[in-house]
Amino acid sequence: MTDTITIRTDEETEYALDVLTQDGSSRSAAIRQAVLEAARRRERAAEMRRAVLQIDLGQPDSVNVAEELARDRTGER
Repeated sequence: MTDTITIRTDEETEYALDVLTQDGSSRSAAIRQAVLEAARRRERAAEMRRAVLQIDLGQPDSVNVAEELARDRTGER
């Protein structure tokens, strides 16, 4: 089942639609393609975040970055 979606466009959106329909695509097809591509990008970004979170960081190096920054900043006052 397909649904109809109504959007309100502004100047920026109209420009984007003009760019996306320069090849003769209908506005509907351009919007549909843009939504699908945006969903793919979002899913890919989520996959990349999950992959980064699973990276083994190895053993800690015993450096407390917060302490190092605080020590460096005490001389700034």
